Amino acid sequence: MAEPPPPAGPRLGAHMSIAGGCHNALTRGRDVGADAVQLFTKNASQWAGKPLTAEDVALFATTRAQTGYAPEVLIVHDSYLINLATPDEVLWVKSLAAFGDELDRCAALGIPYLVTHAGAHVGQGETSGLARIAAGIDRVLDTRPLGPLILLETTAGQGTSLCYRFEQIARVVEQTRYPERIGVCLDTCHVFAAGYNLAGPAGYEAMIADFDRLLGLDRLKALHLNDSKKGLGSRVDRHDHIGQGAIGLEGFRLLLNDPRVNTRPMVLETEKGPDGAEDRMNLATLRGLLT
Repeated sequence: MAEPPPPAGPRLGAHMSIAGGCHNALTRGRDVGADAVQLFTKNASQWAGKPLTAEDVALFATTRAQTGYAPEVLIVHDSYLINLATPDEVLWVKSLAAFGDELDRCAALGIPYLVTHAGAHVGQGETSGLARIAAGIDRVLDTRPLGPLILLETTAGQGTSLCYRFEQIARVVEQTRYPERIGVCLDTCHVFAAGYNLAGPAGYEAMIADFDRLLGLDRLKALHLNDSKKGLGSRVDRHDHIGQGAIGLEGFRLLLNDPRVNTRPMVLETEKGPDGAEDRMNLATLRGLLT
């Protein structure tokens, strides 16, 4: 089946469940009207996952062709257990092995982007933690000359989590030997909680200018669209439905209609029930903001 051309305007989607197999994320995405899909390739709360078989990979490819998703609108998110910044050597080595496996699974499915919460410094300090992330990325990519882009996700900065400021992500890029393999996934809830006020025109423009100055907008490869239950600069990671949180509709209107950023896949990570009603609601809200 020939792939259709990408939809005009933003490619809006959601994180979808892989219950029953990774391919089911694609069918569930189509069921809710998603133009882009993010998925885990295994249980995100466990270190190891069942290996992907040749049959799993073939079924994913067949389903992708049937649902019409181009590879560039698909994103994998890695396990929440991974901490590339940890000073604990045992946990760091375990994290590197798990992160390498995540990259391999992503590559096997033909998905170009792996999003990661890079890690928390757990007391060693930001400078050491960022250097640890860069060293970990180098260690993993040394044996993988080809493969998906690693997308460092902007975090809320909760606890000792890193990459909540664009300067921190830039520092990782500067220190790694593989800057060409690093992109960024911008999460709206997280950047707002970290202190970037994208809720109105002035703050939104300041955020975009900072990102472009420190990282370059060409490094922005994907976005997570989530409103925030907590206020500006709270450094608390709590997602809310679009327009129902502290960001409000205007911030999303600005982002969705900004040609500098709206060509990237944008996926929801909002709370949902089993029938997809919440995803349909949020996607309809977002599409209603397009001008």
